[in-house]
Amino acid sequence: MDGVPRMPERRGPGAPAPLRFGVLGPVRAWRGEEPLPTGSPQQRALLAALLLREGRTATASELIDALWGEEPPHQALAAVRTYASRLRKALDPDILVSESGGYAVRGLGEDALDLAAAQALAAAADKARAAGDLGRTREALRGALALWDGEPLAGLPGPYAEAQRARLEEWRLQLLEARLDLDLEQGCHAEAVSELTALTAAHPLRERLRELLMLALYRSGRQAEALAVYADTHRLLADELGVDPRPELRDLQQRILQADPALAEPSAPPPEPTAAPVRPAQLPATVPDFTGRAAFVVELSEVLASADGRVMAVSALAGIGGVGKTTLAVHVAHQARSAFPDGQLYVDLQGAGSRAAEPETVLGSFLRALGTADSAIPDSLEERAALYRSVLDGRRVLVLLDNARDAAQVRPLLPGTEGCAALVTSRVRMVDLAGAHLVDLDVMSPEEALSLFTKIVGEERVSSEREAALDVVAACGFLPLAIRIAASRLASRRTWTVSVLAAKLADERRRLDELQAGDLAVKATFELGYGQLEPAQARAFRLLGLADGPDISLAAAAAVLDLPVEDTEDLLESLVDTSLLESAAPGRYRFHDLVRLYARACAERDEHPPSERDAAVSRLLDFYLATAAGVYAIERPGDRLVDHLQPTRTPGLAFADRQAAWDWLYSEAVPLLACARQAARHATLRRAVDLLWASVDLAESGAHAKEYEAVATALREAAHAAGDVRTEGRASVVLSNARLFSGAFEPARREAQEAFQLAEAADDPLPSCWAANILGSIAFYQNRHTDAETYFSQAIEKFRDCGDVAGSASPLCNLSRLHLATGRADTAVALARQGTDIYQTLGHTLRVANGRYALGMALGKTGDHDAAAEQLTEALRIFQASRQRLWEGMTLCRLAEVDIAARRPAPAATNAELALTVLRGIGGEWRRGHVLTVLGKALDGIGHSGRAQVCWREALVIYEKLGSPEAAEVSGLLTPVTAA
Repeated sequence: MDGVPRMPERRGPGAPAPLRFGVLGPVRAWRGEEPLPTGSPQQRALLAALLLREGRTATASELIDALWGEEPPHQALAAVRTYASRLRKALDPDILVSESGGYAVRGLGEDALDLAAAQALAAAADKARAAGDLGRTREALRGALALWDGEPLAGLPGPYAEAQRARLEEWRLQLLEARLDLDLEQGCHAEAVSELTALTAAHPLRERLRELLMLALYRSGRQAEALAVYADTHRLLADELGVDPRPELRDLQQRILQADPALAEPSAPPPEPTAAPVRPAQLPATVPDFTGRAAFVVELSEVLASADGRVMAVSALAGIGGVGKTTLAVHVAHQARSAFPDGQLYVDLQGAGSRAAEPETVLGSFLRALGTADSAIPDSLEERAALYRSVLDGRRVLVLLDNARDAAQVRPLLPGTEGCAALVTSRVRMVDLAGAHLVDLDVMSPEEALSLFTKIVGEERVSSEREAALDVVAACGFLPLAIRIAASRLASRRTWTVSVLAAKLADERRRLDELQAGDLAVKATFELGYGQLEPAQARAFRLLGLADGPDISLAAAAAVLDLPVEDTEDLLESLVDTSLLESAAPGRYRFHDLVRLYARACAERDEHPPSERDAAVSRLLDFYLATAAGVYAIERPGDRLVDHLQPTRTPGLAFADRQAAWDWLYSEAVPLLACARQAARHATLRRAVDLLWASVDLAESGAHAKEYEAVATALREAAHAAGDVRTEGRASVVLSNARLFSGAFEPARREAQEAFQLAEAADDPLPSCWAANILGSIAFYQNRHTDAETYFSQAIEKFRDCGDVAGSASPLCNLSRLHLATGRADTAVALARQGTDIYQTLGHTLRVANGRYALGMALGKTGDHDAAAEQLTEALRIFQASRQRLWEGMTLCRLAEVDIAARRPAPAATNAELALTVLRGIGGEWRRGHVLTVLGKALDGIGHSGRAQVCWREALVIYEKLGSPEAAEVSGLLTPVTAA
C-alpha cells in the first residue's frame, strides 16, 4: 500500500494519468500507478515544502531556510534551482511553476495529496460525530489513519521537515486517540487493550492514552491492571516531570475504585450507522394454510398481551410429535408482532435429538442478533445469560424457543424483564418451569382436520369426495403432520383421487393404531411417505438414517450407499422432494430428528440381510478413515502413521492441495467424530481409533479439542472392555495426546504410560514411539528434565527403528527445547535445525512450522534475536494459515520472549496480549499461566509495573493450583516488589 487514496480517474483517450503525491510517510510521487523519481533527500524536502504550502508560492529564501536553516551552503540558491529544474522534468511542467522569484505546486487534483485526503476524511468524521453517526465517524477516522505509511516526511533533512514531521505526528496521535475513544464507546475494549499497551509504551507521557488503556482494561474485567496503569503513570510523571496526573485521569481512578456502574457501559449507542437499535425479526414464515386452533390462538394471544404489565409472560406448549406445536406457536407469534416492536427471536433447540442445542451457543446467537459485538460476548453461560437480560431490559421482545428438551435448557434463555415474553414448545410438559402458562396441545377436531386437508388439496377435489376425505383425516388420527403429509402427496399427484388415498390408508391397520400411541404416532405418519418410495429411494432413506452425525455430505452419503456420487445425488434430491430429507446446504443433507428415528426403525425392520446395516456404517467409517489419512499424508509427506492404520475397503476423497484438505477436515469434524463414537464396537473399534489418530489435528488445533477428547475416552473404554490390548494402546495414545494439548498434564501422563505398556505388550511399534514422545513432553513441562531426556531419546530411537524419519523430527525438536531449558543452547540449535531439515526435506508444511518454532526458541537463547524472530514469524504465518490456534498463540508468546530478551518490551507486550486472546478457551491453564508471566515481564519493561504484578499474581494462582514448579519463578518476580 502506498498510502495514497485511489480516486476514480476520468480522462479522455490518450490523456496522461493524473499525478499523486504522498507525504504521510516517505515523500513519493506517482503518475497513475507508476512511481516517479523524486531525487535526493534535499530535493524531496523541496518538493515536500511546496506540497505542504497547498498551492501558495514559496520564495527562494524561504526554501533555503526550510532545507538548511541558519547555515545554508555557499551554493544554496543554485541548488534550489537545480532541484526545482529536476522536479519539473520528472513531473508535468505545468505542475511546478516559477513565480515572483519563488516556486509553487499548482493544478493538482482534489485528492492528489494524501494529506489532503486525510484532512477531508477527518472533516467528514467531525461532521458525522456532530450528527451522532458514530459508525461513519469511526469509518472515516480509520480511513484517515490508513493513509499514514510510516513516519511522515521520512528521511527528509532540514528544520522545516522536522517541524512538519512533529506536527503531522501529533495530528496522527490525536486522530488515533479519537478512533480509540470510539472503539471503547462501541464496546471494542478487549481488542483495544493490545494496541493501547503498545501506544503507551511508545508515548509514555501521553496521559490520554493511559486514560483510554485504564478504561479498556476495566471494561475487559481487568480492574486490578487498570488501577496498576494509574499507579505506573503517577510514578512516571512524578519521576520524569515532577507533576501529578491530570484531573481526568485521577477522576477515572476514583470511579474505578468505586466500581462506578456508568464505566461498565459504553457512553455511546451501538456502532450501527443508524440511531435505531437492532430489531431482530427471526420468526419463520407462518404457513399460509393455518387452520383451526381458534381457542388456543385466543388463549396464547391473551397471555402474550399481558406481557406489558408483568415481569415476563411465558407460555409452554406440550404435545406429541407432529401435533402442530411449532405451527401454532409461529402463527401466534406473527399475530403478536405489533405488541413486540423491538423484535422477535427464534431458535430450534433440537431437544428431540441426541444432541440438543447448548444454551450458551443459543445465547451467543441471540446477543449477536440484538446487536452485541462478538468481542463483547462473554464465555460462560451465566455471564451470557446476564448480558442477554441486560440487553433486553427496556425492550419489548418476543422469544420463541422451539423444540425444547427440558426446563433446564430453557431457563437461561428466558428474558426475565417486563415487557418481554417467551413461547416454548416441547414434547414434555414443563411443570418445573416456574410461572409458565402451560398448554397441552391435542390433535385437531374432525372439522379442523378436514379444513386443513381441503386447503392443501383443493376445494374442487375434496368437495366431490367428502366422505373419502373424512376417511383420510380419520385414518391420520387427526394429527396435523400426518394430514399435511398425506394431503401434500395427494396434491402433488394429479392422477390420484381422494378415494385412492383413503383406500391406501385404510389398508394400514397397524399404522392407524400407532397414530394414537404417543411417539409411535409420528412414525406411523412417516410411514405414509416411506411406503411411496421406489426400492432404491427406500434403501437410501433407511441406510442414511443410521449415521449419527447432525448432517452428511454427498460424498459420505455415497459411501454409505455404496453408489457413485451422481446416482447418490439423484436419490437424495428425490428424497428432498418427498420432504423426508432436508437439504441443509449445497452438497449436505440432514434428517429431521424424528424422521431419523423412523428411518432407523425402518432399517431394523426392512433391511435384508441385516448385516447390510453394519456394512453401511462400516463403509462410512472407511470413507472417513481413508479421507482423514489422505489429509494427514498431504500435510506430513513421509510420515509412517498412514502405513500403520487399519486398511479400508471404501476409498476416500483426494485433494488437489493442502488447503482443500484442511477445509474438508474442519467442515467434517462434527460428523467425523460422531462416526468414530458410533463405531465403538468390536468389528469397527480398531478403525474408529485409527480415525481419531489420523485426525489428530482436530485436537491439536484446539478447534474441536473437547469433543475429540470425549470420543477418545469412549473408545479407550470400549477397547478396554473388549480386551483388545492393541486397540486400547492406540486409544490411550490418542487420548494422552489430546490431554497434553489441553494442558491436563497429569492425566495425560497416566494415559501415556498405559499406552506405552500396552503398545509394548501388543508389539505395536508406532504407538510406543508416540507414547515415549508424549511422556517426554509431559516430563519437560513438569520440569523432570532427566526423565524427559530419556523419553525423547527413546522416542527418537524408536521412530528410527520403525523407519519413520518424519516421526523422529518431533522428539528431536522437543529434545532441542529440553537442551535449551538445561543451558545447552548450542546443541539445542543443532537439534532444532536437524528436526527442521527433516521436515523441509520431506516437504512438510505445518510441521516445518513446529521445527521453526523450536529453532526460533533456541536461537533466541543464543542471543541471535533477529534470526529467532525470523524463524518464529514464519512459523506464526504457517500456523495461522493452517488454523492451528494453539500453536499460533504459543508462537506469539515465544516472539514476546524474544522481544524481551532483545530489550524490545513494547512489541513484546503486544505479542503477549495477542497470545492471551488467541489462547482463550484452549491450551489449558498451564499455558495461560506462562503467557501471563511473559506479559508481566513485558509490561514491567515498559514501566507498567502495577499491571505486571497483577499478571504475575494471576499466574502464581494458576501454578500453585496445578502444583507446577513455575510457581517459584513467578514468586521470585513478585518478591522484590513485595519486599519494597
